[in-house]
Amino acid sequence: MRQFSLIILFAGLLPGCALTNPFSTLTSEGPATKNPSVEQAAQPQQITQATPEGKLSEEKSLEEKLIAPEAITAETNTDTTSVQQAEPKTTDQDQKQVADNSDVIATESEVTEQEQNTTSTTSTTASILEDVFVDEEEETTYPGVNVDIWDRIRGGFALEEREHKRIDQQLKWFASHQEYMDRVAERAQPYMHHIVETLEANDVPLEIALLPIVESAFKPFAYSHGRASGIWQFIPATGKRYGLKQNWWYDGRRDVYASTDAAVKLLKALHKEFKGDWMLALAAYNSGSGNVRKAIRYNKKRGRSTDFFSLRLPKETKYYVPKLLALKKLIANPEKYNITLATLENKPYLAKVDVGSQIDLALAAELAEIELDTLYRLNPGFNRWATSPSGPHHLLVPLSKAEIFKEKLAGYPPEKRIQWTRHKIRKGETISTIAAKYNVSTSTIKRVNRLRSSRLRTGRSLTIPIASKKLSSYKLSANQRKRKQQNVPRKGTKVTHIVQQGDTLWDLATRHKVGVRSLAKWNGMAPRDTLSVGQKIVIWSRNSGASIDSTTTSHVSAPPRRQVTQRIGYRVRTGDSLARIARKFRVTVGQLLRWNSKVNKSKYLQPGQRIVLYVDVTRTSS
Repeated sequence: MRQFSLIILFAGLLPGCALTNPFSTLTSEGPATKNPSVEQAAQPQQITQATPEGKLSEEKSLEEKLIAPEAITAETNTDTTSVQQAEPKTTDQDQKQVADNSDVIATESEVTEQEQNTTSTTSTTASILEDVFVDEEEETTYPGVNVDIWDRIRGGFALEEREHKRIDQQLKWFASHQEYMDRVAERAQPYMHHIVETLEANDVPLEIALLPIVESAFKPFAYSHGRASGIWQFIPATGKRYGLKQNWWYDGRRDVYASTDAAVKLLKALHKEFKGDWMLALAAYNSGSGNVRKAIRYNKKRGRSTDFFSLRLPKETKYYVPKLLALKKLIANPEKYNITLATLENKPYLAKVDVGSQIDLALAAELAEIELDTLYRLNPGFNRWATSPSGPHHLLVPLSKAEIFKEKLAGYPPEKRIQWTRHKIRKGETISTIAAKYNVSTSTIKRVNRLRSSRLRTGRSLTIPIASKKLSSYKLSANQRKRKQQNVPRKGTKVTHIVQQGDTLWDLATRHKVGVRSLAKWNGMAPRDTLSVGQKIVIWSRNSGASIDSTTTSHVSAPPRRQVTQRIGYRVRTGDSLARIARKFRVTVGQLLRWNSKVNKSKYLQPGQRIVLYVDVTRTSS
């Protein structure tokens, strides 16, 4: 049967035969996909055979009527040249076909061999068949099928290969920390496909998809000592410059979709600024383009090379780019470094659903049938218990939950997506104290109640939006994350301090013999963040006699005006004295002396001398 089937397929190559070409190409869907030409070869067909008399054969099943081997031999001997001209041209992929129910598949080379040797014996035919089936059993791979996201990233690598000891140092660290790579891959899973899609759409090398590992280890709530936030670590000013909104309700720097778009725009701008040098563009992304330009000018004046590894850059930046290049090497060949990469499917994980209005995140999680913590991790840009009233009005949910979320959301009109309460104004209350009580912004209270000023009248009522659950249920809101950070046990005596007029992180750190950076970290802040009067600060004091509560709880409520405390430098002018400077900036002489250890109270200040102050810039005199 196999010999006859092979002969039938050969007949399709003879002049005058209408038998379908058996060498049609497989589709990219793989062996499971039905091929029309294969189906035709396996089913009863009408065969037109050129006989010596020129008559057509009648239509019969292939199983019922077979072409005699003698007829094939006679036909091919009569016009061998004609047969050779009728051979179809095939591609590499054409040389493999599917066999259904033991139907024989032949390659073009084998057909040619059969035509050139028509007097072959049955044993020769059997030998050919044996070769055919060995070839059929070889595994066929199909590009784009079952490829994970790491393969796709490898295919988009475009940065120049570099060798340097700094790269080797970072590579050695990554290769020896399998657990770290596992954690990073787990965090990256929801976001990586979107990041890769965005980079490809903007023609950016796919090494950049690994940059969030360097920046934040893919922690969506990451906040650095330099005030950078999110997986791409934008500082406030740069974030605003690239369209990332930042307000009480929402921080676009942590919005994965918005910040990815902003990061791509920034990187492309830096790439253009540094004339196509991705290494310098990445260095500028980390330390600022001004620092990189300054380092380039320094080397040019001295006739030195201006490539990345030759520049005098901040220590952090010197190891920043090598970290990315080390990750590239690791991802390109994980087996070489004995690292196993967790499989990340090359398909979308998230769906963006337009909600059209502000919505309580607890309600949204319920409608989407997912955990509230999961919703926060997918939408880390939202700071509070609800989305921002001014937008963005969309939420990211798992793709598998998108349809059910849309269906259930349609049953909730905008006015029912937030709960409301009435608050009767009491004597002494301000918008700020009321806002703190209900965990809403002052601007929201003013907007909802159409207040043109902050003045309130005792006895009148305000409409206030409130959370549908206890605030402690929103574990990943900004307030709850900060509270968790403050309650982590640390070395020292825990002191709860309520910020007073004139307090600074530097003052508090000095008073309790701790570092400014440590103090900021304990409270989920950066050293340069400002303090507000009434703000609660946790200090793990190194003072042996420190009390647990340094102030009473009567100062917990925030004042109507926000204090903005900043570190500033001041150059002494003619006629200045410590007392005069203290009055000017509304601080005490004692504070000036603590902030400036080199200043001697018994000596006059000299014009041009520089001193440091920590002041509320909104209250300084002119």
